[in-house]
Amino acid sequence: MKASVVVLFILTQSVFAQVNTKSLDKYFSQALDDWEVPGMAVAVVKDGEIIFAKGYGVLEVNKKKKVDEHSNFAIASNTKAFISASLAHLVWEGKISWDDKVVKYLPYFALYDAYATQNATIRDLLSHRLGLGTYSGDVIWYKSEYSAEEVIKHIKYVPQAYDFRAGYGYSNLMFITAGEVIKSVTGMAWDEFIQKHFLNQLKMDRTVMSVNDLPKMDNIASPHKTINEKITPIPWTNWDNMGAAGGIISNVNDMSKWMIMQMNNGLNGTDTLFSPIVQVDMWTPHNNYKVSLASQKNMPSKHFNGYGLGWGLSDYQGRKMVNHGGGYDGIYSKLTMIPEEHLGVVVLTNAMTGIATSITMKAIDEILDSGDRDWSKEALPGAKRYADYKKKRIAKKVEARVEGTSPSSPLESFVGEYYDEFYGQVNVALEEDHLVIDFVPAPKLKADLSHWHNNTFKLEWKEIHAWFGFGTLQFMYDNNNEVTGIEFDVPNYDIFFEEIHLKKM
Repeated sequence: MKASVVVLFILTQSVFAQVNTKSLDKYFSQALDDWEVPGMAVAVVKDGEIIFAKGYGVLEVNKKKKVDEHSNFAIASNTKAFISASLAHLVWEGKISWDDKVVKYLPYFALYDAYATQNATIRDLLSHRLGLGTYSGDVIWYKSEYSAEEVIKHIKYVPQAYDFRAGYGYSNLMFITAGEVIKSVTGMAWDEFIQKHFLNQLKMDRTVMSVNDLPKMDNIASPHKTINEKITPIPWTNWDNMGAAGGIISNVNDMSKWMIMQMNNGLNGTDTLFSPIVQVDMWTPHNNYKVSLASQKNMPSKHFNGYGLGWGLSDYQGRKMVNHGGGYDGIYSKLTMIPEEHLGVVVLTNAMTGIATSITMKAIDEILDSGDRDWSKEALPGAKRYADYKKKRIAKKVEARVEGTSPSSPLESFVGEYYDEFYGQVNVALEEDHLVIDFVPAPKLKADLSHWHNNTFKLEWKEIHAWFGFGTLQFMYDNNNEVTGIEFDVPNYDIFFEEIHLKKM
């Protein structure tokens, strides 16, 4: 026993000797400053061992508590791999098949047409190929009090974006549905199943699956948003109703254990959490999408982009790359593995920037001796251009405001109940001298309405929202000058209010 420990120690030290951890440490620290990220944690695993794990910066801007390898962040869409692994476990046990129809387990599940509804499979749910647009329908669950089942019952109203199994549209709604399939098959909620079959087995002791668990914990990163050029802490947002698509909260130490198990083909010591056969399914492309010209220029060795079952797939310098990103309100994550090298990198940050990709690629290059690119320096100008583009998008709308106008009818005419079968009920009330809009399923989206121009009003949100800020709505009229509905314009790239078409009841 002592001899084996000595051998393990020597092997681990040998890996350390080959990797310039001091150089990486310096690079990561500089990148944190360059990207103006409050805090970040990074871990690297190689050949079944954690060879690097460290925190940088602070848990919350303007506070002293430091990030370390045990600091918890939202991993957001990196949750999806836990859902696919859970279903893989059930496939391995013979309880389900990847090709089982979804309606077999969720009779209330429905898509935009009968054929898609009846033929959608578990495999389809996990590979973003069911015909919905990227992020389409996310406004249904965002900050709403709908249960997961209630969210799923609204999916039939989400518009079709492309033909069934004929395109790529990243869909959180389908992973919410997959989580409910786990519940139907096992009688256990998705989070209970993951706790029992993965977190407990891997001793991921600080990993939780709801923000409701955070008050009893310490060492928690605060989410941040840049507001008026200032990095600002924002509250944690409850994602329980979509938790199967993005609800897990973890740290790089725990996530390293997850990566080691993944690269060990589902084995955890002598225990099998899922078989190598079903892992092949998860890591096989089920839905391919183009490598853009910009991506080809940035990474000439990349030949394909695809999505397996809960995992993004591509290649880097002749090696398969298995990865996923995650975006939560004020927190971003990225997990990447090069399975044939038994190499994995996880990056967790408490800001909404693209730093994680640069950190990941630098670590991979250093460990595989595959180049000396300054990924961070190369990426920063593009990130700043994108930030400027988003500002200009808002500025253009502000510039279009027509001063000196007034609504076509008194404020009282806008008061009432509005409804859209896609979303639900929204109420407009008159409080003192101004209008207030109340999204009934999502009280946290309540906003005052200030007159913008004509029959358009600006949304003055009661709370800070990570994905959007500026927004307007327009009251619609019929030919008799009667208010008939509301249309939204809330420019952002994640939560699409324009999918809501309210009719006055």
